[in-house]
Amino acid sequence: MEIDPVRYSGRPSEKRSEQEDAIYDKLEELGIAFDRVDHTAADNMADCLLIEEALGGRICKNLFLRNRQATEFYLLMLPGDKSFKTKTLSPLLGCSRLSFGEAEHLAALLRTVPGSVSALELLFDTEGRVKLVIDRDLLREETVSGHPGFSTSTVRLKREDLLRYAEAVGHTPTVVELPREDAAAPV
Repeated sequence: MEIDPVRYSGRPSEKRSEQEDAIYDKLEELGIAFDRVDHTAADNMADCLLIEEALGGRICKNLFLRNRQATEFYLLMLPGDKSFKTKTLSPLLGCSRLSFGEAEHLAALLRTVPGSVSALELLFDTEGRVKLVIDRDLLREETVSGHPGFSTSTVRLKREDLLRYAEAVGHTPTVVELPREDAAAPV
């Protein structure tokens, strides 16, 4: 993966995709400052570790999930180094067993593609079909990051600003406490 080691403040000077520009427009409308790095497509957490270094902040994992019937959709945000099992999350949300959402649902609801989803794309879910779910451990971080539309840029903003952005686009988060899967089970 190629990464521009320069960290920029704010949006790029050149026009980007319609989705990315719409996200930057909303961030500016809300007065939310952010840093950005540009890179080739970052589609996995190994790539994101390189971005962490350039951005100067931890990357979070963003997972697009759905229930069995594909009638309820969730965007789960958790620390990048934390794993989870859907069987642990499902009861916390009171829903049937979750699985990863398909590309067509991701495109229709959030106007993005697998590997690029973040809370910034909630801007496009004007009907509120995607529920934002945040792991409590992520809220302990000072900053949160995500791709603005596609995985060729990553922005970092303050945790409070991300929460304000989510509220402004109509998505009040549900906070859950996921156990660390590598932690020993209580006796």
